[in-house]
Amino acid sequence: MINIDLAFPIQLINFLVLIAILNVLLYRPIRKVLAERQGKISDAKSKAESVELEVQSKMAEYEARLKEMKSGAANERGTLIKEAQAEEATLLEAARLEASEILAAIKSRVATESATARTLLQEQAKLLSVDICEKVLGRSL
Repeated sequence: MINIDLAFPIQLINFLVLIAILNVLLYRPIRKVLAERQGKISDAKSKAESVELEVQSKMAEYEARLKEMKSGAANERGTLIKEAQAEEATLLEAARLEASEILAAIKSRVATESATARTLLQEQAKLLSVDICEKVLGRSL
């Protein structure tokens, strides 16, 4: 059976004194450090959340500006392509006109050279025919 004698109250007092000393020297400072750490963690979390919100808003702004610049670049590219096509058409038309003028000049030159060659050949044919006739007949015509 259990004997409750004088040692029990002394041990009980000893235990309570130990709890009071540990509370003052160990538990309160640890709880204070844990509370400070929890406060720092919550501050860091709130700061991280605000930074995350700021990053998201800046990313949205950046994407909007990028989209705007892409559409502006596409519009400008379309305008430049249209201008280039118009310039190409004018250059091609000028080249066609120049080519047709050159072709007309060449045709007229060929026609005049052909006419002069024809008349020259006709004259030479007459002379040649006269020569042949004189040689065949053996007398001059």
